[in-house]
Amino acid sequence: MGMIMDDVVRKRALTVRSNKLRLPPRKQGPTAEVHSELDSRWRGNEQSSAHLLRLMAWLSPAFPVGAFSYSSGIEWAVEAGDICDAATLKDWLSVMMSNGGGFCDGVLFAHAHCASLSDDDKALRDIAELAAAFAPSKERHLETTAQGNAFVEAARAGWPCPALDRLKSVWPGPVAYPVAVAVTAAGHGIAADEALPAYLHALAANWVSAGVRLIPLGQTQGLHVLAALETAIIDTAERASAALLDDIGSSAFRADLASARHETQYTRLFRS
Repeated sequence: MGMIMDDVVRKRALTVRSNKLRLPPRKQGPTAEVHSELDSRWRGNEQSSAHLLRLMAWLSPAFPVGAFSYSSGIEWAVEAGDICDAATLKDWLSVMMSNGGGFCDGVLFAHAHCASLSDDDKALRDIAELAAAFAPSKERHLETTAQGNAFVEAARAGWPCPALDRLKSVWPGPVAYPVAVAVTAAGHGIAADEALPAYLHALAANWVSAGVRLIPLGQTQGLHVLAALETAIIDTAERASAALLDDIGSSAFRADLASARHETQYTRLFRS
């Protein structure tokens, strides 16, 4: 009886072991045609991914242009009581974006990008000169040229391209921030319809950051303000792309006055 039981146990063990070793049918792998299609899609997306990574790096708060040091007159507006909470900050920044410095920067960006792409040295020089001269106050001039010059040097160190060398050769003066970013984007083949909204979003994000620190606001409130500015950013990018240089102008008078009055403000955290 014991021997019979041993045989039964042995047969069951062999059956279980055999079942464990049985592998499911092997599925057919991708064909050569499928591999070719996937490779083609990857190569097509690879350049787009590189463009996105570069824009994220260039417009990151960590990029060494010192953007955190400037408030574009927001510091005076907070002291004067024009900006006192998230709602008033959103209203102030919406006007700055749509009808003030945001729109002006957008037009300069679009034209500098076009001039750089077409290798039009005369147009690029004229735009760079206009951008450096167009600041409404001493501090706004410092803000745009200090960031622009820092951006050019940092971009040439990490992402050199002939377009930046050409900019330095045709315009020896201070480089405004929108011109610096536009020429760099053009030099790396990044289209204006990708680069301009990203630039304006970074501009708005820095304004919001200044407001969060000055009012002060919580980080979540700051994010709500930035989210509420998306429509203004997209609309400004579209209008700026279609505008002529003669269309440049600001109707954000209170914001321009704030940047001028900040120069004599008694206590200041920011350089503008």
